[in-house]
Amino acid sequence: MSLVNVLFIMVASILVFFMTPGLALFYGGLVPKKNMVNTFIGVFFICGLASLLWVVIGYSLAFSGQGPVVGNLKALMMYHLNLASVLPDSRIPLGLYALYQMMFAIITPALFIGAIVGRVRLPFLAAFIIGWSVLIYYPLVHMVWGGGFLQHLGTLDFAGGTVVHINAGVTAFTLSLLVGPRLDRTLRHDNQALVLIGTSMLWLGWYGFNAGSALAINEIAVQAMLTTTVATAGAMVAWQVLELIFQPHVTLVGTCTGALCGLVAITPATGYVTITGATLIGIGGAIISYLFVRFIKPLLKVDDTLDAFGCHGISGIWGSIATGLFATHAVNPAVVHNGLFYGGGWQQFLVQIGATAITMVYTFVMVWILYRILSRLLPVRMSARDEVQGWRSEVAE
Repeated sequence: MSLVNVLFIMVASILVFFMTPGLALFYGGLVPKKNMVNTFIGVFFICGLASLLWVVIGYSLAFSGQGPVVGNLKALMMYHLNLASVLPDSRIPLGLYALYQMMFAIITPALFIGAIVGRVRLPFLAAFIIGWSVLIYYPLVHMVWGGGFLQHLGTLDFAGGTVVHINAGVTAFTLSLLVGPRLDRTLRHDNQALVLIGTSMLWLGWYGFNAGSALAINEIAVQAMLTTTVATAGAMVAWQVLELIFQPHVTLVGTCTGALCGLVAITPATGYVTITGATLIGIGGAIISYLFVRFIKPLLKVDDTLDAFGCHGISGIWGSIATGLFATHAVNPAVVHNGLFYGGGWQQFLVQIGATAITMVYTFVMVWILYRILSRLLPVRMSARDEVQGWRSEVAE
């Protein structure tokens, strides 16, 4: 066992957990005051639900067995696991790795809450998250990281471009489509200080997300910290420039949104790319997401309230595909086929496109089916009175 690596992953786990209250503040600051408490609850209650669900069934479906799509049920409640056994590559205990992955299982469903804030009942949301975790999140973890077919295909996803961001983004879009728009689609950002605080917490926590995915203190973890920083900085500046071109003034919300897009875009590539590649990925994520939110989203008539798809989905899609452009063996020996721009030909690029498309289609179809089933069993939307009054009636309820 490496005590240094153990300490590193313990800290990384804490940082990833820290992202969830950061996201609650980020989303809470973006909504009108009447929806703030409802938004806080909608994000933060997942910490308890997802943690228990991960222990009961999540780890088993994600990491036990070698099925192509999903694991098996042999590790329910983590029985039959030697949690003290040491993983050979990172030399950390299996129990610590399971804890680290639990933090991912918490933050991922919290991301799509931003698409449906202020109009969905909490009982339905809780039931949906349980079904979504079992049917969508755990299978995707298995497919990409747990020995499933996307991993065998050669998919590169260092810290969650497909598993976390594309998955959450497409879920956000599909739920927005199915739940329907708010009664009042005007959006006031009533506490931009919370937006800034939340963004800062997310950026800090993302170092645990990205660098921690190296699972050891080594040169790849250092590279991930560097690429995370420059990609986020590049995306922030790019969003500010776009605001000056199209608005023309820089906004705090836009600045924070640009930083978030950079964090999302670099996630799948962070331990595989150079500083130059990371900068281009961050800038590209901001440009594509900005253009989508400003020009394409209004044409779709889908009420993704806080642009969960526009940021996490679009930047995640770009980051996953861009990994096939910029990944290089010189940064990480795990890259078997260099990206297209590093002389590796089309193979890794096409693999990334395929994995991205499979993730999008699988998530969309499964969310649609799950929603249709649950909506027959539970009321989905708040009453018109509750939606108009916001947190006052929701707390009483």
